[in-house]
Amino acid sequence: MKVLLGIGGSEDSLDALSKTAERAREAGDDLTVAIVENPESDRTPDEIEDAVERVLDEYDIDATVRHVSGDPGSRLVTIAESEDFDQIALGGGERSPMGKLRLGHIAEFVLLNAHVSVTLVR
Repeated sequence: MKVLLGIGGSEDSLDALSKTAERAREAGDDLTVAIVENPESDRTPDEIEDAVERVLDEYDIDATVRHVSGDPGSRLVTIAESEDFDQIALGGGERSPMGKLRLGHIAEFVLLNAHVSVTLVR
């Protein structure tokens, strides 16, 4: 399976990176990691890339890592559809005090607009 993982530096995206890398190794998925601009993250793109490289090395995965500029949600959807990805994976979803799932703006956009499968990794 050809998987596009969007990562913006939040803790949930770093967790999604580890879980997606583990699955890619087990399933033989072709993984591409797209580092997107996330104004809510305190990490710089270089710090995010360093974290990505450490995780990929840990799982011994040869994945493509690329920086994506522009609106993160729409860019992920465009890349996935124009480059024939089978799936978009994203970290996301926090529980509200009432137990409902709250999505960030990137995850919400991708879920509502992608024409490929989307997996929220929690």
